Amino acid sequence: MRTKYIIVTGGVLSGLGKGIVAASIGRLLTPTYNVVPVKCDGYLNVDPGTMNPVEHGEVFVLDDGGEVDLDFGHYERFLNRDCKFEWNLTSGKIFKSLVEKERKGEFLGKTVQVIPHVTGEIRERWKSIAKKEKADILLIEIGGTVGDLENLWFLEAARELAAEVDRKDILFVHMGLLPVIDGQGQQKTKPMQQSLLFLRERGLIPRVLIGRSKERLTEKTKERIGFACNVPKENVFSDPNVTSVYEIPLILEEEGLRKVLADELDMKVPSKLGRWSELVHAVKDAKKSVSIAVCGKYTELADSYLSIQEALFHAGAHNDAKVHLRWVETSDIEKGKIPIKDALKGCDGVIVPGGFGSRGVEGKINVIQYLRENKIPFLGICYGMQLAVIEYARSVCGLGGANTTEVNASTSHPVIDILPEQRAIAYKGGTMRLGGHNVEVKKASKASGLYGALSIRERFRHRYEVNPQYVSHIESAQFRFSGKAPNQPIMQLCELSDHPFFVGTQFHPELTSRLERPSPLFLGLIAASLKCKEQKFKLWK
Repeated sequence: MRTKYIIVTGGVLSGLGKGIVAASIGRLLTPTYNVVPVKCDGYLNVDPGTMNPVEHGEVFVLDDGGEVDLDFGHYERFLNRDCKFEWNLTSGKIFKSLVEKERKGEFLGKTVQVIPHVTGEIRERWKSIAKKEKADILLIEIGGTVGDLENLWFLEAARELAAEVDRKDILFVHMGLLPVIDGQGQQKTKPMQQSLLFLRERGLIPRVLIGRSKERLTEKTKERIGFACNVPKENVFSDPNVTSVYEIPLILEEEGLRKVLADELDMKVPSKLGRWSELVHAVKDAKKSVSIAVCGKYTELADSYLSIQEALFHAGAHNDAKVHLRWVETSDIEKGKIPIKDALKGCDGVIVPGGFGSRGVEGKINVIQYLRENKIPFLGICYGMQLAVIEYARSVCGLGGANTTEVNASTSHPVIDILPEQRAIAYKGGTMRLGGHNVEVKKASKASGLYGALSIRERFRHRYEVNPQYVSHIESAQFRFSGKAPNQPIMQLCELSDHPFFVGTQFHPELTSRLERPSPLFLGLIAASLKCKEQKFKLWK
């Protein structure tokens, strides 16, 4: 089978959920076909690794160490596959490659231009990925909106690709906003029509349209879009507001997108979604519920912790429970704007996620102490684990002033210190301890019970670690480091034995969680939180 190309574009405004739609299309084709997702981003950063999460959302880390756009989290969770760094094409990555080639003299004195060189580089990257991965479907999402200047070279590359391949081997899918004006109740199609005009000016003709709106598209709306945009009504689909993004593949399947994809690309109709539907409905129909607080410093943008939200949903689905999230800004606790007891009132479990820098750190440490002393289920991730170690060192081990050298370089007790290999690094991008690494888990630990294994693989993104010189001083009958790097003194798991659930991880378990294969640590947190709630622990004194 020749590789088929599906190219997803979006119009009107960003943030419509184009990545979720692209991932949902991929889900409809998986596992019948080998679907390989590619994301094209117009920004000049080589990757999003140095971007503030509040500005761009979560940085997703792949097993191969690549720092990529958060949409890759959707791809991995929906397609049940590990993605690769080379599948994320940014303008910065493309331009960097061309400049390096030019400096080596590879263009033989030619003037290097957007057309044909930039677009040619993009096109060749797409074809190279398809060939290397033996892709049945190369699913290409072009980020941003079709009116963005920085996306023009990706759109032109798509036009050039369409001219190279058979019509039945490429399909353009366009997503647009269909707003409803208050008081009128009518789904407005003009924004979709306007964005399509721009696409047509670029020589791109979508044959499938997806309308983003509050409710499912009415038949009248579909007819209006189809007529105005020269697309069969049957090729117009709904992307409504939903309780969970995992409902989108179900809606697209119900409206007939699987068959349309097969017809448009001359393929056999893909298999149905199977257990996916069961898990989604398990959460919708769940009678149990649990409240989890996420105590972080990037809470003003929920996408900063997107993978944590998704991992909690996965764990809830497998515990037949709805998970209600509460965002707690630890800077407010640190400044005394809100007491910890009030901030966490009614919460059954707490996550202290990763982060960088000093802002909100003491607030997080105070939260962790409260959780430890009041026996409230706790999961500390990356920085969250490091701060749990600092809190225990200060409060229990008598190491007053214990800290991380990231916050206080002259601390008297540097229980958290920079990794030795990080000391001489000047460039920030892509230089942390990144990607998948093996973890040795101790026998008879909570972690080994949750994973059911003594060797696991998880993903990391950090520069600092537990200082090996303090490990023996901090460990006790209650507190233990239950996981480490093979052949290295890098502590990667810690836990308390005299607590319902108190676990810290140097890695990011949320990055490998899937709806059909949830993270064991998130499963454990939700199970412990439900148990504490069901047993009516008097946690909030």
